[in-house]
Amino acid sequence: MTLDGVIQAPGGPEEDNSGGFKHGGWVFSFFDEFVGTVMDEQMSKKADLLLGRKTFEIFASYWPDHEKDWPGINQVTKYVASKTLSTHSWSNTVFINENIEDQINKLKQQDGPDLQVHGSGNFIQTLLKYDLVDELWLKIFPITLGNGKRLFEQGAIPAKFSLLDYKVSPNGVIIANYKRDGEIKSGSFM
Repeated sequence: MTLDGVIQAPGGPEEDNSGGFKHGGWVFSFFDEFVGTVMDEQMSKKADLLLGRKTFEIFASYWPDHEKDWPGINQVTKYVASKTLSTHSWSNTVFINENIEDQINKLKQQDGPDLQVHGSGNFIQTLLKYDLVDELWLKIFPITLGNGKRLFEQGAIPAKFSLLDYKVSPNGVIIANYKRDGEIKSGSFM
């Protein structure tokens, strides 16, 4: 995300130009070997994916044919929250079409790998609204864009997080990992 919280279209100019967004692809001038190594570490962890429909469609158009860049991507389960899609040819794709909150809570209670969310800017709003986020892996890029979809677009329930780890790339990208650490009671910030 940018310093001003924008998460829209980091990957390319045509990724998401909704709302007249004209700054797509903003991440690339800051992406270096350091950030690439962090991404590789995170993508190599044993985990299933939990994605919104738009990110799923972007992923499904690329990753099935580029598994060498993300080993195992075709074998992991891809859980996709969508009101419009219910089938797809990409292996191991499961669609969640209704009762999103309940379905994700059930997934979280099962034994199995962690669930990672990549992208999914609209969907992350639902996860934050229903307190379904256990960790945040933030990459904060030293740029402001002024407009665009933001990580906390619709707010989030009050929650406390503890810093697990942080790194700073030579290009000034702050990589900070936070773990959910309790609730904030009214009038209390401790």
